[in-house]
Amino acid sequence: MNHISTKTNNIKWFNGFVSKENREKLHSHKGAVIWFTGLSASGKSTIAHHLEIQLHKMGCSTYVFDGDNVRHGLCRDLGFSADDRSENIRRIGEMTRLFIDAGIIAITAFISPYRDDRKSVRNLTGKDRFVEVYVKCPIEICEDRDSKGIYQKARKGEIKNFTGISAPYEPPEHPDLTIETDKEDINSSVKKVLRFMEKRNIISNKFQADEKQ
Repeated sequence: MNHISTKTNNIKWFNGFVSKENREKLHSHKGAVIWFTGLSASGKSTIAHHLEIQLHKMGCSTYVFDGDNVRHGLCRDLGFSADDRSENIRRIGEMTRLFIDAGIIAITAFISPYRDDRKSVRNLTGKDRFVEVYVKCPIEICEDRDSKGIYQKARKGEIKNFTGISAPYEPPEHPDLTIETDKEDINSSVKKVLRFMEKRNIISNKFQADEKQ
């Protein structure tokens, strides 16, 4: 897939008159991306959406980028080859960078199987604004949870380039957080992420203060 370089068409980034810091002050939290990665049916989307519910209750400005939703529009022209998967993550990375600049907490739920792609997003958004959460789950449990039957289709060869079956998944070597969804429930998983966000100073200590009440 060919992309026009910004160096050849006189495109220059323009910094607006309202800074990221101004926007963050308005939201009362930092802009960041909480990047969930893991196999299909590992629990990424479920945790992501429950995390958003809690952050919304805390008054945070959030948006969840869900894998299927993004492929309905922004990435509808992409397939599931290695190159297309990388381009999918590149585009999502660029979108989350804009959301971070807007002072919003972007929450993503993508398999994002390749370490280099995830590293590129981390470098793009800034290490202090990127939280990589590895949603770890044995593949046999993911298959048992699979209500769509896609693992079964992949096993039969009906779906090509399926991560974990006919395409590789490269788990994070040093994730910021690991959630083992065969051992941890939704509530404890969400609390784990919120505590880390406080530790990283993305959100205030309001969550832990509420827990102690």
